Formats: sequence, C-alpha cells, structure tokens
Amino acid sequence: MQTLEPGALDVRTGEREMTLNMGPQHPSTHGVFRLILQLDGETVVGCKPVMGYLHRSSEKLGEMRTYVQAVTLTDRLDYLAPMSNNWAYCLAVEKLAGMEVPERAEYIRVIVAELYRIASHLVAIGTFGADVGTWFTPLIYTFREREMILDMTLLCAGVRMNPSYVRFGGVARDLPPEFIDRLKYFLDIFPAKIDEYERLLTGNEIFTARTKGVGILPPELARAYSITGPMLRASGIQYDVRRAEPYGIYDRFEFDVPVRYNGDCFDRYMVRVEELRQSHRILTQALRDLPPGEIRGKQPKVLKPPKGEAYARLEGPKGELGFYIVSDGSPNPYRFKIRAPSFINLGVLSQLVVGHKVADAVVILGSFDIVMGEVDR
Repeated sequence: MQTLEPGALDVRTGEREMTLNMGPQHPSTHGVFRLILQLDGETVVGCKPVMGYLHRSSEKLGEMRTYVQAVTLTDRLDYLAPMSNNWAYCLAVEKLAGMEVPERAEYIRVIVAELYRIASHLVAIGTFGADVGTWFTPLIYTFREREMILDMTLLCAGVRMNPSYVRFGGVARDLPPEFIDRLKYFLDIFPAKIDEYERLLTGNEIFTARTKGVGILPPELARAYSITGPMLRASGIQYDVRRAEPYGIYDRFEFDVPVRYNGDCFDRYMVRVEELRQSHRILTQALRDLPPGEIRGKQPKVLKPPKGEAYARLEGPKGELGFYIVSDGSPNPYRFKIRAPSFINLGVLSQLVVGHKVADAVVILGSFDIVMGEVDR
C-alpha cells in the first residue's frame, strides 16, 4: 500500500495528492471516527484511520468499580447488543469465581443474546443499505422489527437500552408471560420480514453494483489481522465461537454457521442476512425447551474472587468479544481488559479501501458494521 504524506508529489502524474478528512462528524463514519484519505482524483491511494474521539476509559473505570458495578459499563460498549456484552463479562467473572448458572438462566441468556444479535444485524443491514445509496426504506423496515425487540427488553429488564440484564450466576429477573407471548409472535412473523429485506436489497441493481467485488478481504489477510465475525465468514473461513468453543448451552442447538467465499461487501451483507435466519432457528429451539427453575445461582454478599486470572469469549454480532479479568482478591478487578471485535476488525480497513473511489470507501466501512462504543472503549 502506498501512503503519501499530505501534499506529497505523485511521481506518476507530477501533481500533488489531495488529503481528504472524512469525519470525525460525517454520518457515513458511523460515529465519531475519522478517515484521512489520500486521493489521486477520486481514487484512494492511502488511508489512515484515526480513533479515540469517543474514548471513555471503560477499561480503567472497570478497575475502579466493584465487579457488580462494572456490569453497567459493558452495556455501553456495543450498545446495539448490550446483553451480549453483559454475558461475556459475566462469563469471565464466573470462571474466575467458580460460579454456577441455573439451567433456566442459561436458556434465557441464549434467548436475549440471539434477540440482540438480530437487533444488531438489523441496524447493520438497514444502515448499510443507506450507505450504498438505496435510501432509507431498508433502514425504516429493519428498525420496525428492532423496535419489537427493544419492547421485549423493556418487559424483562425494565428499560429499552443499557439493560444490565445478564448478571453473575444468571440474569437479573425472570421472563414475564407477556415477553414469551411477544417472542412467539415475533418468531412467527420474522422469516417473512427477512424475505422483505432481501427483496429490497439482495437483487437491487444499485445495491449489487456497488457491493459485489468491492472491498475484497482475502482469507489470508483476514487471518493475519485476527478478523472475526461475519467479516471473517464472508471470506470463506467458517469460524464461530459458538461452535469452536461452545459456551453456555449452545452445544444443545442445531444451527448452521453461514459462510461465503468472495470476501466482498455483498458477501458480508449476505452472511448477516443468513445469520438472521439462524438466530431465528436458535430462538425457536430455546423457547420450545425453556425449562422452569431458578434464574440466579448463589451469590456472596460481597463478590471477592480468589487471586487469579480468567479470559472468556463469545460470538458477538460483530465477532469474538472477550474479557480478560485479573483478580487480586479485592472487590475490584485488578485488570479489566476487553477484546472488542469492532476495534480489531478496523485494523484491516486501510488495506481494503486503497484502489477504490471515495464513494466506495463509504460502502466498505459500512460493511464492517462497527460501533464506536467498543472501538474507543
């Protein structure tokens, strides 16, 4: 990759390159994110991502709070899938403290995590359609079903956003009957809604022209940059933590791991569409087999895990989400470290946009499905 300094002389044309700052306030950067693009006309010849404008010191704050208080920090990482964040952190603390989780709570965790996988992918697909230039119809359609999921969150957690619902040893409270009724209705109608999204986008001439063959991520480059999630699976690597290292009760469910092989923006979109269908399969099974019982295991009055360290990971909507916790025997973590998939995946962005037009850079970034809350953690 050729990266030119601002105002550098292009030896090919004898003209000076132009530097374009995209962001940090531009809506197409999906948050407070900046791209310094080096351009030869409309073609990107160099790219430097600049992060940190949203930095909130979540890792340091996690070390300054008790284990219980730190749960609220995880909601604000990938705030489109907060219960997945809760669960990953709780898995690490439970491993550290040797806690057991009741069976009903395990099923509830799967239900809420898969609902939020759907909610996150709905935002990804809807905003991606807007980035590509198919206007806002897909966004409005996908947000329609996301609203149903947020309404269910209100029933079980008491709030629509930042629920802090998954707790050590289980979940905060049981699922009320109305939640179950709404979930059954959602599962009945959702397959037809996915078909609707595909009618809007998958065969759309503008959409396919702007996404097929654009931003190709070869599998060897994906491995080199530790890419995970739909981005990795769209490059032909069938890796999913739910299968590679099953956590909770995922080994009890039948589902496929979608994979495609072109590694372009279109395939990243298609993997997310297929994952909507697979999450629907998992939810149907989890609801069918949901057992009665307790929702929280035994808890000490003050949680002080023994000295040691633990790392736990799960398959979040963006990829592998991991928490590394070190305990010194006090009520606060000595070390609180997050492996955030949005941050890791962004490492390869500067490789993919070079050679494309500026308008394509918007599409490529949109196909990454980043959330800045977990990038600038």
